[in-house]
Amino acid sequence: MKFIGITGGIGAGKSEILKYIGKHYNCEIYLADDVAKSLEEKGTETHKRLVDLLGGDILGEDGEIDKSLMSKKIYADAGLLEKVNDIVHPAVREFLLARLSKAKTENKCELFFVEAALLVETGYGELVDEMWYVRADEDIRIQRLMDSRGYTEEKARSIINSQLSDDEYMKAADFVLDNSGDLENTYRSIREKLGAFTWLE
Repeated sequence: MKFIGITGGIGAGKSEILKYIGKHYNCEIYLADDVAKSLEEKGTETHKRLVDLLGGDILGEDGEIDKSLMSKKIYADAGLLEKVNDIVHPAVREFLLARLSKAKTENKCELFFVEAALLVETGYGELVDEMWYVRADEDIRIQRLMDSRGYTEEKARSIINSQLSDDEYMKAADFVLDNSGDLENTYRSIREKLGAFTWLE
């Protein structure tokens, strides 16, 4: 079984690529953001630690963490973001490594994918067998974000500029998947890269 990390900036098209991989290969796929959300639900250790750190006023009426309230508190105090990340990122990593170990033991899948924009920054390069970087030209990413999420050009550009540069991602990558053009070209590159693995119709 091969452990592959998939990273890339916002608007590069990682979600579409993972949908294709999930449909055609014998694999498990985990999105780090989704894992984090599940680990932050009421009743979890991560939820308790975040409430201890940020206070009960980040909770909604249902006792769950209200992301907008949490974001306001974090942005009001720059030091809090690092403390939140110090709680969430290790919890996500522990969860993913447990799932990886389980997948290896069960030996039912050939590929194990983890996707996150911050894989490089959070040290997954030391854990994965391969790091894939999904890239797309900046103007294409901006247009995608304006079309799919309703972002203004200014907002899209601001988010892109806050992430790692193309060069930084490429230095950390074992494989670069260019998703600037037609998706069929991207899919062809995936099929070539994963040619040694079972193809599911």
